[in-house]
Amino acid sequence: MERITSRQNPLIAQIRKLNTSRSYRRSCGLFVGEGPKLLDEALRHGAEITAVVRAEGMDLPALPGIRQAEVPGDLLKSCSDTEHPQGVLFLCRIPELTPPERLPAGRYLVLDGVQDPGNVGTVWRTADAFGAEGLLLLSGCADPFSPKTVRATMGACFRLPVWELSAQDLWETLGGLPLYAAALRADSADVRTQPLAEGAVVIGSEGRGVSAEVLSLCQKTLHIPMRARCESLNAAIAAAVVLWEGMRTEGGGNL
Repeated sequence: MERITSRQNPLIAQIRKLNTSRSYRRSCGLFVGEGPKLLDEALRHGAEITAVVRAEGMDLPALPGIRQAEVPGDLLKSCSDTEHPQGVLFLCRIPELTPPERLPAGRYLVLDGVQDPGNVGTVWRTADAFGAEGLLLLSGCADPFSPKTVRATMGACFRLPVWELSAQDLWETLGGLPLYAAALRADSADVRTQPLAEGAVVIGSEGRGVSAEVLSLCQKTLHIPMRARCESLNAAIAAAVVLWEGMRTEGGGNL
């Protein structure tokens, strides 16, 4: 167990930079997780952890083969992304973000230009809860491994794969799976009436919706019934409805 007391320590400096820079996270291939619960999820699901930094007096499980350091509470706070740190930070290897050449059959969710990291993390968590096989992020989405996104996943970032790709590569990657978009169009179908047990559904950003380029790839658009006076839903809420419908139809409509 190392003991670190200096803010200039290289490990502490690295944590700060990983918390603030997407490009640095990608160049290092690392991201920062925070809190004992998230650490437990990472360990349980086989994530590659390279270092753990804990506050003085913080009890943790045995971590054989992982670099460990103990720091004063104020030093931990200085490199945490949250106002009230949870006593432990850890560095974790970013998994492969390039999707397979062809996705296996199943249900997938696609995000198109969803820039809020909290929304991306919440959708990721919801996709895991409702049985999706993976989350696909098109260009313009928030970094899936920013501190805020990771926190919002509540551990789903260690359980459900996420991939990044361009709109141009989406159709080939789906390998013939049906592609739908949650969008209002003349031919939009009620989401409750569609067989969503297999395929992918695109959710766009609140401000722009699904891009024209992605819409042109979709076989059908879906709408979520709501009061006429309401124009749209938050992206994470819309995703939750679509994912629930997919799980319901997969179960024969009996859920």
